[in-house]
Amino acid sequence: MGSGAGTNAGTTVTRRAGTTARTRVTRHVIGRLRLAAQGLLAPDFDSVPGAVRWMTAMQAQDLQAALWAVGLRVRGAGVDTVRSALDEGLVVRSWPMRGTLHLLAPEDLRWILAITADRLIRGMGGRHRELGIDARDVDVARDTALELVSGGGAASRQQLFEAFEAVGQSTAGQRGIHLLGVLCQRAWLVQGPLTGNQQLLKAFDEWIPKSRELDRAEGIAELVLRYMLSHGPATERDFAWWSNTPVTEVRSALATVKDQLVELEFEGTSYWMAPATAALLDDGVPGQRSLLILPGFDEFLLGYTDRSLVLPPEHAQKVVPGGNGMFKKTIVSGGEVIGTWARKGTGRAAAVVPEPFDTVNGLRPAAQKSFELQAARYVAFLG
Repeated sequence: MGSGAGTNAGTTVTRRAGTTARTRVTRHVIGRLRLAAQGLLAPDFDSVPGAVRWMTAMQAQDLQAALWAVGLRVRGAGVDTVRSALDEGLVVRSWPMRGTLHLLAPEDLRWILAITADRLIRGMGGRHRELGIDARDVDVARDTALELVSGGGAASRQQLFEAFEAVGQSTAGQRGIHLLGVLCQRAWLVQGPLTGNQQLLKAFDEWIPKSRELDRAEGIAELVLRYMLSHGPATERDFAWWSNTPVTEVRSALATVKDQLVELEFEGTSYWMAPATAALLDDGVPGQRSLLILPGFDEFLLGYTDRSLVLPPEHAQKVVPGGNGMFKKTIVSGGEVIGTWARKGTGRAAAVVPEPFDTVNGLRPAAQKSFELQAARYVAFLG
């Protein structure tokens, strides 16, 4: 499959079937294609598990943000809809990639961990040595945790930490959370039902009794295909970063599935996407006038190593102040991040407030109206 030269003036997209669509591809167009692929231009999914399964893995270190990220993609969903899916084990939350919590379909977690966990744990080796964690410590923590939760039990993070301390495993200075992370990455524990805004830990095999089994090459091929379908247009570098997979393995996997994708060359780089996403280029990509209020850490921004296509670099510090890894909630208009937003106040007095990058002109009247509608949708989601 080939593609023509990509420029801001025009880009040729060549489909697997051999037909060619010519359209003017810009950064904004790529942003809107990603919104469409991720089910954000209109809620595309009828259920929480369906949305999470399509996305494959959704960043979820901030639980409240993750609930809204799912809710945006599911028709008629309220916060209780998403919480119930976690309580029932229809979706799960763990540390499959980059040492960061994600939401996944339960049947996908084990085979994805089989691909990612070894490299992730090796990468933590220096930090584990600083914390005094070795293989024996992990074994002790595993046996202690499973004794506490096996047989249908569950434990809070605090209860697990107390159990670790009781057998001589310090949890101070992040040592406890690193032990817990390894137990989840090795598929001995998994986060289960919610209690307030915390999740209880369950025995992996009891909470997820049925798991798919894929060998490494097959698994990486499926993972790269699903990522490109749900996140595309995206590059092999985006996927390599997102999944923490070596680029050589990514290229081999992509070669086996690219006949199910469409390639787009833009500014000298190959982007891959679903045929259905590429088909939107025929009649004009929707979403030019769309405005969305996304949670912090949403996959629309966090799902790619290069975010400059949708977030102008001069405004990056306004989304991640000080580069501290904490992403603010974003306002996305026409495929581009144009500001942040916040919920200020409490109870009935709470208000959803825009913080546009353009501090002189603010939001235009139509955008302001769209923002108010989105804010009302968010408040309704929270119930």
